[in-house]
Amino acid sequence: MTARLLLIGPPGAGKGTQAARLSQHFGIPAISTGDIFRQNLRDETELGLQAKAFMDAGDNVPDELTNDLVRDRLMQADCANGFLLDGYPRTTDQVRALDEFLGEHGVALDAVVELVAEPDVVVERLKKRALEQGRADDDENVVRHRLAVYAEQTAPLIDVYAERGTLTKVDGIGEIDEVTGRILDALSVRDLP
Repeated sequence: MTARLLLIGPPGAGKGTQAARLSQHFGIPAISTGDIFRQNLRDETELGLQAKAFMDAGDNVPDELTNDLVRDRLMQADCANGFLLDGYPRTTDQVRALDEFLGEHGVALDAVVELVAEPDVVVERLKKRALEQGRADDDENVVRHRLAVYAEQTAPLIDVYAERGTLTKVDGIGEIDEVTGRILDALSVRDLP
């Protein structure tokens, strides 16, 4: 069985944690643009250096860079039976680029899962993560800016996917196993095991 999934939600909603669990459950790769950008930063690649200024300010990396990176990743062999996107698309232009790519390959997203979380809960989660992992992009001011950018640029995608009938909203607050269970229950309604 193939599964092409998108996990969407504000920064700190638990997308990375749930993406890893869903990836294992479905046997598909979890593709996180954030992880790819951070790897490029560690490796000091040209893309990483270009992305660094945007990430440090809490802004999204420009669509052209992101689209190219994701397109290249989706062409890799491990994505043949599906994938889970985490953190992409974030803008309507990225939705168009993804639609174009999927259309070229005669496939579409099976489901879009929106993890819902209150902003104040997200800020507290990310402040804790900043202390535990030493991530500069989890500073409270940067997090609040990222939430504002999310609300402005990414939240409209929820309407796009809701209109298409592919969106499922799931409460992202709670114990990790509990949230995973909610997601799997919601996906089972869409005939995804």
